Parts: sequence; C-alpha cells; structure tokens
Amino acid sequence: MSTTASTTASTDVSTRPVDPAYVTARPVNPAGLPTAYSHGGRLTPEGSSVDPILVEIVQGTLASVEMEVETAIGRTSRSPMIRDAHDFRAGIHDRQLRKLTGRSYSALVHPIVRDFPLEEMREGDVFFHNDVYESEGGIGHLPDLCVTVPVFHEGEVVAFVQAFGHHDDIGGACPGSMPSGATTVYEEGLAVPPIKLWDAGVPNKAALRIMTRNSRMPDSLAADLDAECSACLMGARRLSELFDRYGRQAIETSFDAILDATTETYRREILSKIPDGTYVWEDYAEHDGVDEPQLHTQRITLTKVSDAPADPENGRPAGPRLIIDFTGTSAQAKGPINHCGDYVGGNFLKKWLAPILRNLADTPERMAELDVNEGIVPLIEMRFPEKGTLLTPIHPGPTNARTFVILRLLGVLAGVVAKAVDGKMPADQETIRYTGVYGKDLEGNDYLMREVLGGGSGGRYYADGEDTIHVVPDSRNLPTEFTESRFPFIVERLGLAVDSGGAGEFRGGLGYEKHIRMLKDAHFMSIADRSILACWGVRGGKAGAPFQVVIDPGGPEEREVDALADDEVVRAGQVVRIRTTGGGGWGDPLARDPELVVRDVVWGKVSAEAALRDYGVVLTGSRDGDDLGFDAAATQSERAGRAAWSKDDDAFFDRGPGYAALAGGATSAEVDRV
Repeated sequence: MSTTASTTASTDVSTRPVDPAYVTARPVNPAGLPTAYSHGGRLTPEGSSVDPILVEIVQGTLASVEMEVETAIGRTSRSPMIRDAHDFRAGIHDRQLRKLTGRSYSALVHPIVRDFPLEEMREGDVFFHNDVYESEGGIGHLPDLCVTVPVFHEGEVVAFVQAFGHHDDIGGACPGSMPSGATTVYEEGLAVPPIKLWDAGVPNKAALRIMTRNSRMPDSLAADLDAECSACLMGARRLSELFDRYGRQAIETSFDAILDATTETYRREILSKIPDGTYVWEDYAEHDGVDEPQLHTQRITLTKVSDAPADPENGRPAGPRLIIDFTGTSAQAKGPINHCGDYVGGNFLKKWLAPILRNLADTPERMAELDVNEGIVPLIEMRFPEKGTLLTPIHPGPTNARTFVILRLLGVLAGVVAKAVDGKMPADQETIRYTGVYGKDLEGNDYLMREVLGGGSGGRYYADGEDTIHVVPDSRNLPTEFTESRFPFIVERLGLAVDSGGAGEFRGGLGYEKHIRMLKDAHFMSIADRSILACWGVRGGKAGAPFQVVIDPGGPEEREVDALADDEVVRAGQVVRIRTTGGGGWGDPLARDPELVVRDVVWGKVSAEAALRDYGVVLTGSRDGDDLGFDAAATQSERAGRAAWSKDDDAFFDRGPGYAALAGGATSAEVDRV
C-alpha cells in the first residue's frame, strides 16, 4: 500500500506512489486532477493487541455518533426530502478512508483526500461535492449533495464524518433535477467538484450563493446544507473527544479490530455458504427515457474461490473470495440510467451490494446483526468491462436515474447467488422510485413535492416478503398531514396495492396504492422502473405486479402515464393513482398453506379471484359475512389438476408477462435455468 504524499492540482502525478487497486479501476478524471492517494491500508500492524472491552466501547460510540449526526440533520433541515422522507445518510471513516460504521451505506471520502492533502486540512473545515464523475463512484446523481468534515486529534487528521442526501433541486432542465430525457450530465443540474465549503469554521458564502442561485428551492437548499455541515462538525467534536479519552493508538487499534471482525465474520458465516464455482445471471432495466423500451442488460458472473492466494497489493487476504465480473453489461445508455461504478476498484459498489449477502446468515435475527463496513471489501474482487457501459459511463453521460442500475444490481447479485444455493435467497424487490407534483400553490407561489415511495420485498424460503419497504434505512413516504397542509392536493387513499405481491409458497410483499386529488392544475413527475418488467419470482414463485400511474382513473381523461415523466399535466379535481411494485414470490404457489391464503383474503392483501387463480384455493363463505374459509376437498382437486413447478423442466426465475414484450416473445432468458 502506498504511503501518504502531499498533492495539489499542479503536482506531477508520476512522482507519487500509486495504489494498484486504484489503478486497476482505470479512473478517468475529466478535470485532470491527481488520481493517486493512499487509502485502504491498516492503521496498526496486523496482530496488534487490543482490549476487547474497548473495542465494544469504540464500536458503540461510532454507532451513537452516526445516529446523533443523522438525528441532528433530521431535526434541523428544511426540505421534505431530507426532513420528512429522511433520504440521507451519515458515515464515519478512518484516515485511511475506510468506512467504520455499518448501519447503512454512505458516500466516499476518496475524492476529498485526492484533491485536498490531509496535512493541509484544518479544524472547522467542511468539504463539499456532488460531481458524479469526480466522486470516485460515491455519488450517483447530482441531487445527492455530500459534506465531509475531518476529525482532528493533537493537530492531525484521524478520521472523517460525512453526510450526503438527496436534495430537492440543484438546477437542471426540470424541477427536481432529474430530467428523464437527459442525454448529458449538463442537463441534470449544477455539478460541483470537491471544494472547501467552510474554511476553518468560516462558511464560503460565495460558493453557497452559486449553489442556491442555481436551485429552484434556494431557501431549503441553504438550510439543508447548513444542517448537514453543522451536524457533521458536531460529530467530529464527539469523535475528537473519543480520541482524547483513550488515545490515538488505542482507538486506531480498535478501528482495525472492528473491520477485522467483519472480514472474519463474513468469511466464516456468509462466504462459506456459497459452493465453489462460477455462476451467471442477468437482469434488465426496461427504458432509459430516450430510446424505446428495451432490455438494458446488467450481468454478473460470480466466482467463489475458497482458497484464493493472498493479494497484499490490493489488500486481499488469502482464503475465501468472491469475484464479481460485470462483463456482458450493456453499452452506456443515451438516457440517464448510467452509474459510475468502476472507480477505486468498485469500492462503493462492494459496500452497496454486500447487504444482499447477509441473507445467507443462519437466521433472520443473525442477518439483522451483521453490519456492512469496510471489512467486507477485502473479500470481494470486482472486474469491470471497458469504459462505455452502463456501469462504466464516459463523461458527460447522464446519470440522474442511475437507481435503475444500482437497484437492479442488488437483484442480479441475489439471483446469481440463488442459483448457487438452490434458491435460498429472497425473490426480487424494487423498493424505491421518485414521484411528485409541482406548480403553483393556492397562494400562487411555486412549490415542488417530491416523494420516495417504496414497494414490496421478495418472498423468502421461510417467510413472506415485507410490505412497502424502502431501500434507504429509516426513510419513509411523506406524512399525509404534512403534505395536505403544505401542498394543493388531498391524499384520498394510502394503503396496500391488493394482489401486487407475487404469488408463491411464500408470497411477495405488497406495494403502495396512493390516490392524490389535485386542488389546482399541476404537473406530475415520475422516475421509476419496473413498469413493464416486474420483480421476479424464484423457484416456482411468480413475479409481482409492476409499477403503474394512472391519471383521472374512471374519469373522461383516464390515461396511464409513462414511468419516466417530467411534466405530465394534471387538472384541478383529477386524481393521480400510484401503484408501486410488489415483491416476487418464492416457491410454487400451489404449495402455499390454504389457511394463509384465506388469511390474506381476510386481510385484503389477496383478492378472492386471485386466491383461486394464483393459488388454486376454493373459498367458502364471504369476507363480509365474517365466515370466510376454504373447501379442502375442492382445493385439493383444483390443485391436482394443475402442473406443479419442476426444477428440471421449468425456469428457476419467473420474470412476469412484461419480459416477453421486450424479449421478442421469449418467456425466460437462457440464464434463468439451473
């Protein structure tokens, strides 16, 4: 691992030691800034003694500080997206840029240290960036604004506190800064490379003015940034106190021990569950906002090796290793669904994808205990195709809807692992999409309401999927009481979308159904996928229902809206009906306990028609009469007349009817069989 070296924008990069893991990422920095820096190495010699009680204290303190930072942001921010939807994250990193906390994902410190040497940082500094192509893969689209604060002990940088979140507007071609038809990043808003937003405690008012001047929501943007900067500065003070209390040597030894424990836990409890071998699977985004709908492929070739040799140059120990190869991923899209994933050896993507592996834990309770921090990075090797693909886009390719790629990759990894472990992974989910309305409120002022709505998670080999979950931890839909008091519409319904979960022995979770009646003319917007394709079922389970938006349902102007829309007109008095995706089912629906089907009908999650159609359950009585049941003999006869799912004869995955529409009539892909 290279040693720390000072650098500025004018430094001769050829004279600096280069980290091999970074070189293999083939970085492209359009600004010509230095792209070599020290990162990822240990802080103390391997085998250093450590007090296990102190490690617990340090780990608990890190989690507490992270939570305190997020709580402060939530209480002092102003925009609905940050304050109410909680679409933001905090993270704590050591001076080798390793993520120490594991409650959720976070951005990277790498671009800050790349451009600002540690030895030139001062207490009270706050760094800012949102430039996708200069974020080293940590920022996916321009509305994600990131602040980073160095932590000091005895005058030296010892750690970093960072926060980033999805903000309402940073300029660009449409309100919300996510134009669905963008063909370059320049249409998506103001891109800010790493800058010093606060200098030794003094805010850079000129930089803030430039950013707010480019935003349609300048007041909330300024307030949110102030909240994030102040919260991270507070977090930095808390960590400084930890170093003061126990000393740098003890704390850094504890940092190494925390990450070592994660590495060993995943090696022993997770990677050991995947048989050695090579497995291939792929899934697709369905549209990019520019070209006609088509299959935009994301492919993973997963290789599990139990006895990989040590790779000290890249920080990989000997032993079990996962090799994730993205070769076969489609070319860079014209529209904004690209994601810059190939920087720093895929460091961000490793931590983004690793939570999927937790599903291999022995129990759901154990799964919930496993954090994802930098300790998983040495166990995963990523191999990227050449520049010019969905995961290796070339500047200035657009990226605002990159969720279509990074969310799909979660499912691709789950699917390829499912092939390796005979399906003992959850079926698919699509738990985030952006919807919203904008226009003039009742007083004639401009407004923008953006919401991140979840969907159902996939059925599991031991349980049904969960209803209406969100991929961002602690995030949620906007409260009805808040939106109705602030925006010119009424929420007439917010509930579960009946029959949206994929049928299975274990049913997929349900998505939302939300009805919004506009009080004034407005414009509806949507950034969503899975409106043609569906969340796949596994091992005989059926796909869930896709995303759908209908304006004026049952009225004279009823029409379905494309899932990528910037300015669909909605008249005063009309209703917007939003139905989000249901999770895929797990296992043959004919194997589901009929009592559970009856329960689901009573609960309103499954219709009486679907009970017979999807599960072969013949109901008796009625839900209204409070005597709903099933006829056991008739149900047995009904099921006996249907073909049961067969691993030998049928596809392992069910992609739903929309797949055939984009695949030339094919009902499954070649990789869907085992």
